[in-house]
Amino acid sequence: MINNNVKKKLGKNIKNLRHKRAISQEELSLALELDNSYIGKVENAKLNITVDKLILIADYFNVQVKNLFE
Repeated sequence: MINNNVKKKLGKNIKNLRHKRAISQEELSLALELDNSYIGKVENAKLNITVDKLILIADYFNVQVKNLFE
């Protein structure tokens, strides 16, 4: 299980990337073909995200997976 502080940092970073692109959680979920609530749960540290989903999100924002945690 991912440490809660790590999940919070990850969620904050995804939210910041999303805001830089001026897209909603729903728009990102649709673009990545994820459930509507998925991005919100990740951003609010309510979900343990899989490596596959991390890669999907990193690719969408054109960043390395490690950058999602920095």
